[in-house]
Amino acid sequence: MRRLISSFCLLTFMFTATTAFADCDESSKQELKSAKSAGWKFDDDGKRQNLALAAADCLGTTDAELRDELAFEGLSAWMRTEKLTLPTLTALRIKMLNAVQAPAAEESSFLRPFAILTLAELVRVDRKKAYLSTQERVDIVNAASHYLSNLHDYRGFDEKEGWRHGIAHSADLMLQLAMNPAIEKAQHETMLAAIASQVAPASHFYQYGEGVRLMTAVYYLAKTPSFNKRDWDLWFNKLVEKSIQPGPYNQARLAQRHNLSAFLLPLYFSVRESSDPALKENLLPALRDALHKVN
Repeated sequence: MRRLISSFCLLTFMFTATTAFADCDESSKQELKSAKSAGWKFDDDGKRQNLALAAADCLGTTDAELRDELAFEGLSAWMRTEKLTLPTLTALRIKMLNAVQAPAAEESSFLRPFAILTLAELVRVDRKKAYLSTQERVDIVNAASHYLSNLHDYRGFDEKEGWRHGIAHSADLMLQLAMNPAIEKAQHETMLAAIASQVAPASHFYQYGEGVRLMTAVYYLAKTPSFNKRDWDLWFNKLVEKSIQPGPYNQARLAQRHNLSAFLLPLYFSVRESSDPALKENLLPALRDALHKVN
């Protein structure tokens, strides 16, 4: 009994100590480099759990190699091979949600887009083997949808700073949520509205594949039973009305047309190539009409 109580206290301490972000230091980088060179394999499971939590603290660093190729890559590798324990997954989820819900003043940091991408991996774990509660899934949907809808930092890749890519990372999370059979219609509607808000911004020309990432999430939402042909007709009509403004060409109108085409064309191709007749029936007429209006 004492051993059980001690183990419980240890887990509680670990959880409490790791729900806030700590400083990411050089020792973490060296440990992650060693772990990567070993194929992310550990004989000591406790060391793996501790390093995973340390890696989470490095997701906001300005060091692109540490942030992307070590910290996130390690977390992804361990989650995709089911090497992280439930307490570690829980601590990571709370950390990532706290980061995503941080004040808007922190929008330009690296932490929020990489927290969103890490949430996508956490949701993927749940899709493969459910461990989240219904409310925890709803909380992730709401936080991700709010973040995406209110995102104004459209930076993708910089040769010195590396990736931010908040739009694409958000789309990746929406994709994992769309593929999760435990997500319900109300959440699908929230997600679809958030995606629509960023399909064709007038303030930026997408250039890093954002349209494809957004359309992939919509494609998998369309494969759920939450929406019928009439829903999609209305959704695409509203999307085009919002994105194709009348009047003389200017940079804003050109950006919207560019971004809308970069979303519609790969979606049309994907639906055309699909072997799902219901998907084609529900989406193709609206997609054809939308493409005619863009061109």
